[in-house]
This record gives sequence, C-alpha cells and structure tokens, in this order.
Amino acid sequence: MRNNSRKNYRRRRRNTGASQIKLVGIVAVIVVIAIIIVISCLNKAKKDSNKAKDTGVATENVTAVTEQVSETEEAKEPFVPKESDATAAIGDELESSYAVVIDEQDGTVVAGKNAHEKMYPASMTKVMTVLVAAEQAEKNAIDAAKNENTEIDRQAVIENKLNEIVTITREATDYSYVHDCSTTGFLDGEQVPLRDVFNGTILPSGGESAYQLALYTAGSMEAFVDMMNQKAAELGIGQSTHFTNPVGIYDENNYSTAYDMAVIMQAAMQDDICKTVLSNHTYSTAATPQHPENLNISNLFLRRIEDKMTSGEVIGAKTGFVNQSGNCAVSYEKAASGKTYICVTAGASSGWHCIENHVYLYNTYTK
Repeated sequence: MRNNSRKNYRRRRRNTGASQIKLVGIVAVIVVIAIIIVISCLNKAKKDSNKAKDTGVATENVTAVTEQVSETEEAKEPFVPKESDATAAIGDELESSYAVVIDEQDGTVVAGKNAHEKMYPASMTKVMTVLVAAEQAEKNAIDAAKNENTEIDRQAVIENKLNEIVTITREATDYSYVHDCSTTGFLDGEQVPLRDVFNGTILPSGGESAYQLALYTAGSMEAFVDMMNQKAAELGIGQSTHFTNPVGIYDENNYSTAYDMAVIMQAAMQDDICKTVLSNHTYSTAATPQHPENLNISNLFLRRIEDKMTSGEVIGAKTGFVNQSGNCAVSYEKAASGKTYICVTAGASSGWHCIENHVYLYNTYTK
C-alpha cells in the first residue's frame, strides 16, 4: 500500500509539473502573440500617420503646381484692349492716317483712327523681332542654368547670356546692304556681345542687327519668321498681323494694324531685355578690332520727343519708315499720374511730324 501511495504521489507530481510547463508554454505563446499584435498595430499606426503626412505634402505640392500653372496661364493671357463709348474718334487734326492710344492699366482704347485697318509696320516690325529673340534667349539661358544648378539667379543668368559673343555674318550684312536698310555699322565677321545686337536692332534700326538676331535665335530667317507669326497668334493678333521678315522690309504680306502694334509693344515692355533696349536713349557698343573706339548709337525718337512733352515721359519707342507706310512709330508713355499708355501712329509725312503726332495724342488723351 505504501509503495502504491508513493507511486501515486510521484505520478501526481509529474502530472502537476507537466501541467505547469504546459501552462507556462501557453502563457508564453499568448504573450508572444500579444506582442506581435501590439507591434503590428504600432506599425500600422505609423504607416497611417506617414501616409497622412505624405498625402498632406502631396496635396500641398499639387496646390503649389496648380497655383504655378494658374500664374503661368494668367501671365500668358493676351492683352486685349477694348473700345467703349468713351473711345474718342481722332479726326483730321492728326496728320497720321492711322493711330491708337491705349490705357495699359485698364486695357481700354482711349482714342483711335483707323486703328484696326491694315497698314505696313516698316521697322516697327523690329519690336516683335527683339521680343521673340529675347524670350528665346531667356528661355535657353534659364534652361541651361537649371541643368547645372537647382537654384539660379535669373537676372545674373540673363546678364551672362547677353554677354555671349555673336559673330556678324556676311548673310546679315548682305541682306541689309541689298535692301538699303539703316545699319548699326557692324561688319562681316565682327564679334560682338549679344546685348549689342539687341541694341543695334532698335536704336539705329540696324538691318544687319535684326537679321543677325533672327539667325542667332532660329538658325534661319524663315524659321525665325515662323516664330514671329506664332508669337502674333499667341498674342491674339494672328488674324490681322503677319510677318515675312524680321527687319520690316516692305512686303504685301508683312502687315499689321495700329492696334496690333500696340499689343506687341505692351508685351515687349513686360520683358526685361526688350524694355531696357526700347528705353535706351544712347548706347555704346563694345570695342572690337573693327571698331576699337566703339559705335555710339541713339534712339532719335526718344531724344527728340523728350523736349516736346508738356507732361509725362515717353520711356520706350521704335520708329519706322517705308514709302507704303509713311513715317510711323510706336511709343510707351508714363503719364504724370503714373499711369502708362501706348501710342501708335503711321502715315505721317516726316519723322518730325510723327513725333509731333505722338506729343499731341499724349497731351490730349492721357492723364
């Protein structure tokens, strides 16, 4: 009996020990499972948190891109001045056959005379030439800089671009000579900074400079003219303005209107390069072996009109002349009130009469 009791006792001890071990194992498994569940929950919470943050950043980025696109689209909105009941009809008191005065601030046509009638822009064409060339030069310079750096100084990049050396070609000088154009004075093979070519196009209305800008920008005159007409379409004037050359040589298909030339001038004055060039009264080119003492060039319209204005200041201008257009000009005035206006005339009998017509229109219709 005693042996049986001992055996039963040992058997119970073994069973109890096994049960305890089994219980500990179950508890351990439960603890491990619990830990796994907790870790899983923490990871899920972290992922959800990161996802929320990423979504927030993505939303902010989309918003920023949307705003940038909106700003870009807004910047590309064409300038479309409107006539109104208050638009004055300019009569025979003005010698020029075509004229328009536009208030840039509110986009209204203040006064007009045959403003939408077809006319030949002569060298006013060069405003579109420098606008297209400047925009392309700026784009190329900024794109190149962005490939090298993530952060760029836009103004410094453009200034550096304007220092780029351009070689004047025989093609450009021959074109200017054959068509009896006004010239800057550059010679075949002369190497000059790009900024000199821009100024040479506007101030003395250099035919070789305008042609060289076309070659520099697009590789050929034909390709550049396509860019000019694309820009006209972008400005919303493609139906009434068309170009066949960058100089303003007479051609039946190189035409515009006084109104359209005002739209082109407004776009040009929003561009830093164009505004500077159109506003320069005088300019000295860089010294070269061909011109060691520089070339000194002038915008005679700006120099002559400043003494005749009774109020306001004309801060940018480009003249033109071919027999078919008479003396013409487009100018940009800052009035005494601080408002800005654009004036275009064509069909005057002389350069002085053209200037006097602008003075009359500004003094009569701007404030």
